[in-house]
Amino acid sequence: AEMSPACGAQVASPRCSDPGERVTAQMYLLPPHFILRPDASPVMLVGDSGVGKTCLLVRFKDGAFLAGSFISTVGIDFRNKVLTVDGVKVKLQIWDTAGQERFRSVTHAYYRDAHALLLLYDVTNKASFDNIQAWLTEIHEYAQRDVVLMLLGNKVDSAQDRVVKREDGEKLAKEYGVPFMETSAKSGLNVELAFTAIAKELKHRSMKLPNEPKFKLHDYVKKEVRGSGCCRS
Repeated sequence: AEMSPACGAQVASPRCSDPGERVTAQMYLLPPHFILRPDASPVMLVGDSGVGKTCLLVRFKDGAFLAGSFISTVGIDFRNKVLTVDGVKVKLQIWDTAGQERFRSVTHAYYRDAHALLLLYDVTNKASFDNIQAWLTEIHEYAQRDVVLMLLGNKVDSAQDRVVKREDGEKLAKEYGVPFMETSAKSGLNVELAFTAIAKELKHRSMKLPNEPKFKLHDYVKKEVRGSGCCRS
């Protein structure tokens, strides 16, 4: 049974894949200030249900891809991870959100506390790409004005099922002025890079050393993606 927004935090073990039985996680929902660590930067994963947000998080946190039944997140799940960026420890608290419309009012409460947002679509699902503009409208309405935002085209390992071209993702990202890369939670492609790029931006914003050159997230992402040779399709 689905739970109403209340107290507590319990989530069923996530399983990630495309086909198969849909399993729903049960979770009691906490307001953001109950789970937010004061020494951590909240990073929120958003996008349609089924685009791979949970799988991306599990790949980044645990270095694994959990095959099996597709799980539909209910409300908010979260994980903590510390990255070392240029010799400095950056603590991220990553919020995995429900993509279904009926949980949207719950996730709205978390937008204003997020320091960064990773907005995902599934390259094998055109509808998830078409809905990106609606997600961006929502982000602009509820999130902080200076929130760090990046667009990710996920599931590029499913090349035979691709329906959204890389160029389409690049064009949309350019239109909205956000960095873009393609990822695969299954193979791990660019997953670490996406979170590292976000962590670098947050670290530079928080430290703001006077003699340090300004970190340019767009340029860093373009350089690293080009260097990985991942997107020559």
